[in-house]
Amino acid sequence: MLALVRAVYNKAIEWEWQGQNPATHIKPFKEKSRDRFLQPEEIKRFFQSLEYEPNTLVRDFIKVCLFTGARKNNVLSMKWEDISLKQATWYIKETKNGETQAVPLTEEVLSILKERQKATDSIWVFPSNQNSNIHLTDPKKTWANILDRAEIQDLRIHDLRRTLGSYQAILGANSFTIGRSLGHKSSKATEIYARMNLD
Repeated sequence: MLALVRAVYNKAIEWEWQGQNPATHIKPFKEKSRDRFLQPEEIKRFFQSLEYEPNTLVRDFIKVCLFTGARKNNVLSMKWEDISLKQATWYIKETKNGETQAVPLTEEVLSILKERQKATDSIWVFPSNQNSNIHLTDPKKTWANILDRAEIQDLRIHDLRRTLGSYQAILGANSFTIGRSLGHKSSKATEIYARMNLD
């Protein structure tokens, strides 16, 4: 909220509004970075619950989120035109940090995509069940069902991204490799994984 108010008033001042920004001297609360990811003892239950999920669209979406480490919104808006099955690459035109990213596709992801391609003629890899002209939206209810079956708490879809980075670190990948695979613009975003590697 503070960042929004500050931005609005800064823009007004830029447009020559004569006044002061009321958010200038307010100190923001310190944000606590989240470090939740799928723990080793949760993984088997998670995948079992995922296989029981009758909604194959959401099941495939969740697997692609996990195996690519891409942001949820990028996976939701994934288009066939941005994928090369032959080169096993997904080209994201614009990520959260405003840059492009080439995501390598594993055999697991390629298998999912090939099956999805047979089942749809939409431009979207994950089209909405209601209207194939738009893409899937955040599947909160199905996600909650998957977690309930797996008896897992406090896990968000974004934590799947962190899960990929965490297991890369656990298996000895360096921070540069992790940062590149997750599309991090700065090394600061990857620091949490260096700590996990140490643990």
